[in-house]
Amino acid sequence: MNKKHIITIAGSLGSGKSSTAKRVSELLNYKHFSTGDFMRSIADEKGVPLTELSKMAETDLSIDKILDDRNIEVGQMENVVLDSRLGFHFIPESFKVFLDLDPILASERILQDKNFNPNRHKESDGSFDTPESIKEKINFRLDSERKRYKELYNIEDHTAHENFDLVINTEKIPLEEVCKKVIEEYNNWLNK
Repeated sequence: MNKKHIITIAGSLGSGKSSTAKRVSELLNYKHFSTGDFMRSIADEKGVPLTELSKMAETDLSIDKILDDRNIEVGQMENVVLDSRLGFHFIPESFKVFLDLDPILASERILQDKNFNPNRHKESDGSFDTPESIKEKINFRLDSERKRYKELYNIEDHTAHENFDLVINTEKIPLEEVCKKVIEEYNNWLNK
């Protein structure tokens, strides 16, 4: 397989995918793209919260088609970091990273992040204000994605670690260390 100068980063909600992707792209001087940003823009256009858009996507195939086309388009580029749940699938020539985090810790991080991150603030629909309600939303979104990805792409589990070249549990590792590890392993992968 030809290796592309592309890093795809997936992971559990709240694991630091977006922050890691942005920082790695800065450190490497690569372009940064985010499927979450693509999805948020679709949700904004439709005037619905992200969780509602996920539910809509279960029956409206055009939503995933838009996201898929963006991933494929990014896969034609070089020197890119893509924050995407399905980047590993659409860009198999990329260096594929998965960031893992326990759902309870993830919900606490998301709640803290909500006050500072405008994207998280937009996701708040009144039921996004406690760790328990956030964990419920995380589980809902994960179930929705698993169902769609199985039906659309025959992917059993998009979070399965065997889909990735590198898996990092971000519970006790600061962002800069995660980024350093990603870049180190990416360079090793390129030189193999």
